[in-house]
Amino acid sequence: MQKGKQLQALALKYRPKNFDELIGQEAVSKSLTHALDENRVSHAYLFSGLRGSGKTSSARIFAKALVCEKGPTSRPCEVCAQCVMANESRHMDIIEMDAASHRKIDDIRELIEQTKYAPTAARYKIFIIDEVHMLTKEAFNALLKTLEEPPSYVKFILATTDPLKLPTTVLSRTQHFRFKQISRYEIVKHLEFILSKEGVSYEREALEILARSGGGSLRDTLTLLDQAIIYGAGNITKSSVAAMLGLLDPSRIEQIIEHVANADKNAIRVLVTELETYEPEMIIDEILANLKQRFLDNDPKFSLLIYERFFRILAQAKSMLSVSSDNGFVLMLMLFMMIEALNLQDIDEAIKLAKSEPGVAVIEPKAGVSEQILAVREAPKSPYEQFVAKIYDRSFELGEIFKNHISFSFLNENELGLVVNATGDELAFFKKSWGVMHEILHTIFGKKIKIVNAKTQIPAAKPEPETPPQEPQDKYSYLDEEIAKIKARQQDEQKDEPANEPVTARQIEANALSQPQNDFAKELMSLSQSKSPEELKKQREEGVIKEANRLFGQPEVQNS
Repeated sequence: MQKGKQLQALALKYRPKNFDELIGQEAVSKSLTHALDENRVSHAYLFSGLRGSGKTSSARIFAKALVCEKGPTSRPCEVCAQCVMANESRHMDIIEMDAASHRKIDDIRELIEQTKYAPTAARYKIFIIDEVHMLTKEAFNALLKTLEEPPSYVKFILATTDPLKLPTTVLSRTQHFRFKQISRYEIVKHLEFILSKEGVSYEREALEILARSGGGSLRDTLTLLDQAIIYGAGNITKSSVAAMLGLLDPSRIEQIIEHVANADKNAIRVLVTELETYEPEMIIDEILANLKQRFLDNDPKFSLLIYERFFRILAQAKSMLSVSSDNGFVLMLMLFMMIEALNLQDIDEAIKLAKSEPGVAVIEPKAGVSEQILAVREAPKSPYEQFVAKIYDRSFELGEIFKNHISFSFLNENELGLVVNATGDELAFFKKSWGVMHEILHTIFGKKIKIVNAKTQIPAAKPEPETPPQEPQDKYSYLDEEIAKIKARQQDEQKDEPANEPVTARQIEANALSQPQNDFAKELMSLSQSKSPEELKKQREEGVIKEANRLFGQPEVQNS
């Protein structure tokens, strides 16, 4: 007897017998329970949802609740003759039909003929039509009239996995109950309950794999559980389940993740060669599942940004598999891209470090980070190194010029002395970036300081403590002031001056607005009536280049 019970499939042995045993469909159970207890039973129901979600089981429970001798009740007694026959699927008044194999109009006409006769033993005659969307158009049309106005003793329960294929006329004549996909947590919990009843040892990770492979179908998962018990000889482990399903061992997935984290490309090359016998999409799915679990467990190994980059790369890899015949190459490229995603994290950290204050601790870089990034990541140890780090942050090309061709000479309150050995295009680029360098210099050390050529200028032994200079350090800043004055004057003239005022009067007033403070400003004022602010701005830039040429000489073009 015991052996007979063991041979019974788990999906049949543990099929729910009442609404309390129904897994993951609380809303449906609550609605049907209230309908039975309050005697508000409809003539036709439609149950829709994924396969294995409990549609057929709910239909049988509902039918048993209707025919129970103590009912209709939401809690059938399970001992009366009606309940016993219903549980054994031999009740004469509960007729089940599979529309996948009985889909023609003749089959429906035979069913309609049965509705003309009263129940044999129960108070209702109940018709359960599974996969009802498989019926032909003619069969639906034949069923409509009976479905809309059946005899008082007839109840219809229709079940389908695809309600969109049903005619709207059928949908409008039924109460529609939607069965949701059962959560993986609830499936695993149910598997643990069954295995404890069966006395089978297991690893929870193995049940997670079974639940994931079942695709949300409890019936399919229980079928896999039966298979796993046999394969593992009564001991269900994650390794045995993976081998049974043809999946990659979870330890190998962990190994892949570790190789990515360590940027070990050689190990990945060897591993991908070993994995060519497995389905690449399955490997990607297993990596996704592993990363998802790490994310849910708040694994500190990877940041949120890295998880987002990983999932994007894995999705791209799945797309590549559809257009490439070399699965091994796609997998290797995917894993290398994941390594580069970690390098991008290093870049992000380097930028933050370059913008931070001196003395911030430096995180050791991972393998694969370029020398360019290492140069950015070095913590500034002196004011000048801090200045160069900011230069790198603004322009890597300019930073390289500072690194290779410019030497530090001195730094005081008013001047930063540099020895410039650049020539040709590099010297020209250095001079073109004069404004950027001063902007960064003023941000770090204040507005009073300027860059000078240490070859021609000797720093003062002590900075002068007297009153600060009246003129700005950047003599060409007068151009900015003159441009602003011209714009302001033009706005005031348009707003306040009479339209018939002589031109000569406005010119005289314009000349009196500002007193030029150097030769270059005088030249500007002489041309202010004929040049626009944009032209003046361009002239200022040319003046900046002129000043750099004065300090560091003309660029020498190198002959190739």
